[in-house]
Amino acid sequence: MPGGAVVLGTTDTSRIEAPVTVKTYLMCVFASFGGIFFGYDTGWMSGVLGMPFFINMYTNMPYPADHPDAAHLPASYALPAWEKSLMTSILSAGTFFGALIAGDIADMVGRRPTIITGCIIFAVGCILEVAPRHALAAFVIGRLVAGVGVGFISAIIILYMSEIAPKKVRGALVSGYQFCITIGILLANCVVFATQNRLDTGSYRIPIAVQFLWALILGIGLLFLPESPRYYVRKGHIDLATTALARVRDQPADSDYVQDELAEIIANLEFERAHIPETGYVESWLVCFRGSIYDGSSNLRRTIVGTGLQCAQQFTGINFIFYFGTSFFQTLGTISNPFFISLITTLVNVLSTPASFYMVERFGRRRILIVGGSCMVICQFIVAIVGTATPHAQVPGGAPSAVKAEIAFICLNIAAFASTWGPAAWVVVGELFPLPIRSRGVAMSTASNWFWNCIIAVITPYFVSTDEADLGAKVFFIWGSTAIFSTLFAYFLVSETKGLSLEQVDQMLIETTPRTSAGWTPTKTWAAQEGHVHEKTEPEEGEKAV
Repeated sequence: MPGGAVVLGTTDTSRIEAPVTVKTYLMCVFASFGGIFFGYDTGWMSGVLGMPFFINMYTNMPYPADHPDAAHLPASYALPAWEKSLMTSILSAGTFFGALIAGDIADMVGRRPTIITGCIIFAVGCILEVAPRHALAAFVIGRLVAGVGVGFISAIIILYMSEIAPKKVRGALVSGYQFCITIGILLANCVVFATQNRLDTGSYRIPIAVQFLWALILGIGLLFLPESPRYYVRKGHIDLATTALARVRDQPADSDYVQDELAEIIANLEFERAHIPETGYVESWLVCFRGSIYDGSSNLRRTIVGTGLQCAQQFTGINFIFYFGTSFFQTLGTISNPFFISLITTLVNVLSTPASFYMVERFGRRRILIVGGSCMVICQFIVAIVGTATPHAQVPGGAPSAVKAEIAFICLNIAAFASTWGPAAWVVVGELFPLPIRSRGVAMSTASNWFWNCIIAVITPYFVSTDEADLGAKVFFIWGSTAIFSTLFAYFLVSETKGLSLEQVDQMLIETTPRTSAGWTPTKTWAAQEGHVHEKTEPEEGEKAV
């Protein structure tokens, strides 16, 4: 065993994890605060791109005499498509590289120090964004650096939460990460709404500077949380793993619950290392692509599912609304305040996400991905059809009913995403990979999210800007079509992981297929398979449960 320790487990599949306690809940809830970074940085950019002062600062166009406030700017008073594309997408480029780097660092120094490092990098990026004025290069570099920090945080928070959350509520707790993303977007929209009409640098500096608070809260708070016990097991530090596991399960270190779960983690690691031997640095990355694409438990298949699922999440088209929603609503003509509509869509996002806490554990990951994807396809095609059938709706004073219908179905689309694809994609990625390659698998999956996020941010302004393709509502034909791809991907490749420990997920992928996975139940423990079991099956007196 790692570190030479001998830890005996149980043959009882129902006793490989301690009952859930309030302390465990609170630890995971705090860790999910990392989603604030993701969401807030997504949310403020859309509004800032539509602010009169920001547009004036980078274009030198005089303020429109008849439209002095942000809500009534003419469509022609806007940043060119290339600047919108660059300013928005460069964050995702930084996050892509940050997520990839974070996997290696998390394996070297631990999950917590990696996240804290991300907070520091993010703060440096924010300084570069707000300090200069009239300096596009400094703003873009700041976005890039901040993106690296967000990459560290977004990749390793999911890894950390998945490794410490109890299996019975892991889906709901990891969904809290998505909920924090939605709260971050809402907070950003609130701040932007308050500063939209300022004709000074405070219009954009205030929304950006608020982010320092998130870095401070998460970075300091993580100093008081335990490291992932699975990280310690992977490094061979069994004593430290025991202490960390006892803290996250709120049990005595000598509790049978702690010893049984620890034995299960160690036994699973032994099995995985027998099939994934320790190698050099380059080979350790290549091992993530070994195996057959037709074998559901192979590393290659898991990597394809993880990275593909994050790609599919982006191609539901949701970030078009949050990145360019304000600009899009400005083109509809009949909306009196596009900033307010963006705030409403963000509120729908926040209020819909808590439904996933119940749905992801009641109905499972796979089912809600398929149902949610189907709902988004329907909503987006309706938006596209209504907008195309009534093109005069985008002329000032014309067809307000059609615009209201478009906004209504955009909100329904957001609700479908927020309660299904938003959280479930992150939950599945955190549960999918075996321990020897987990940090790199999650890092690559998160990097995939940001890579496709970047691609969408680059190309979308050219779809909807009045000086380019100017598709208007027709752009939703594109998102509806790509959402079909996302739904089919979930149906054919995503397995059901509800109610399983991370180690039991490995067994399930070996023994079943995605379409039959919902009915699979574990029949043995890894400790029993590896021959490390004890006879005792009853909990000791004094062991905690709630």
